[in-house]
Amino acid sequence: MNRFNSISGRGLYRSRNGIILGVCRGLADYFDFSAFWIRAIAVILFIFTGFWPVVGIYLLAALLMKLAPSTSAGARSNHRTGCWQRCTRNDTAEPLKRKWKHLEKRIRGMEDKVTSREYDWDRRFHG
Repeated sequence: MNRFNSISGRGLYRSRNGIILGVCRGLADYFDFSAFWIRAIAVILFIFTGFWPVVGIYLLAALLMKLAPSTSAGARSNHRTGCWQRCTRNDTAEPLKRKWKHLEKRIRGMEDKVTSREYDWDRRFHG
């Protein structure tokens, strides 16, 4: 009886740690089963009922189930959880700095290639 009381206290969500859209993992978390058995049942149904019924139900469940709420696991994931009140400037600035450095490196690589003599010769001879 205790198990069923805990089920009614939480919602049915797609898992963020699932393999394909998180439906089976979400059902397993909700009913407190092993995800392996939920997936095994899904594969057995897939084999015996055919492709479209199971895929249709799976996609419908993925569309209807909400994605599980995220939990912040530390300062590194604060910028992803939408916690603008708890984030510091460094937490917000670090991902932007990394992205800027990556883009700058890619642009330098393109500039080096386009301004090289080999690129000019290849363009002249190969059209």
